[in-house]
Amino acid sequence: MKQQQSRKTRLRTFAFPFLACAAIGLAHAQGETSDDRDGHSYAIGLWGDLPYSAAQVVGVTNLIKDMNSQRLAFTVHDGDLKSGSSECTDSVYSMALEFFNSLEAAAMFTPGDNDWVDCDRNAAYNSLVQLDKERELFFRTPFSLGRHPLRQQVQTDPLCLGAEGALVACSENRRWTVGRVTYATLNVQGSCNNLCDTLPNAAEYAARNAANIQWLKETFAQATARGSVAVMLIAQANPGWDANDPNRAPLRDAKTLAETDGFPDGFQDYLKALRDQVIAFRKPVAYVHGDSHYFRIDRPLLDAAGRRLENFTRVETFGDNQANGTNDTQWLKVLVDPSSREVFAYQPQIVPANRVAVPSP
Repeated sequence: MKQQQSRKTRLRTFAFPFLACAAIGLAHAQGETSDDRDGHSYAIGLWGDLPYSAAQVVGVTNLIKDMNSQRLAFTVHDGDLKSGSSECTDSVYSMALEFFNSLEAAAMFTPGDNDWVDCDRNAAYNSLVQLDKERELFFRTPFSLGRHPLRQQVQTDPLCLGAEGALVACSENRRWTVGRVTYATLNVQGSCNNLCDTLPNAAEYAARNAANIQWLKETFAQATARGSVAVMLIAQANPGWDANDPNRAPLRDAKTLAETDGFPDGFQDYLKALRDQVIAFRKPVAYVHGDSHYFRIDRPLLDAAGRRLENFTRVETFGDNQANGTNDTQWLKVLVDPSSREVFAYQPQIVPANRVAVPSP
């Protein structure tokens, strides 16, 4: 009991100064989970898997300045605030909070495996303690981060496993609507979704996976009820979509969505639920993730008969390339036009100050 009480005390002590700062921004926050831009186009910014090094800390500062120089409705970081081999110190989270709250637009975030799952690689840390810290620091209120926060819907049901062994709210799972487009984040992780690497946790996975599937289904149900013209989902893991990417993702049968590479499969049930929802929705669905650090936009999801789902687009954001410093410390601008047929149009943003191979003229 004393150990549990001490852990909670440490968590409150860690979170308090930063929550106080966040509260200042809430005074200027919107009071709804939707932003009324019906029929009007707007732009958002996507990034993730940063920063992994001191050079990339500088690069992220440049990246944020670049995003702030453009008129964005909001930004989303799709996980991994540091490298998987580095320590899970409190400074990692506090620096990230400073970055997010320096963004002019509302700033969203979904955790990555380097932030908590992979913290078990160091015996001084516990993955679920780290996830509890993230929930307390980044997800304590129903508002986003950033200088102009946006109110979001939160998965408040106690469905996820906390460090004390009890079920807690999956408060990192968020949903919001801007201009007839529904957006949602889901806590889907690399490292086999916490079923492999150091100290895998099947019980934690099972609880969170069920919660993610529920949140996914509710998101599409709400999008349909609201008459949304598109859905964008943001998660951290690259779950693997087929057998064509052995260097950057799990290999799986594209028809059955079963993993074929012999590793524990933490994604099949989730991917099957995703596919069912995409087919039923029929309108454009963008699925944004990081994890494998390879910028790409493609259509890898097939139905059970092997036919490509025309309304589904996978978007992987830029990510860490430590060997080349700030070379891939870039972001993706998405133009959202609810009146257009495909709704989303993509513009990679190469930050002038972060160019390495070909310096900015």
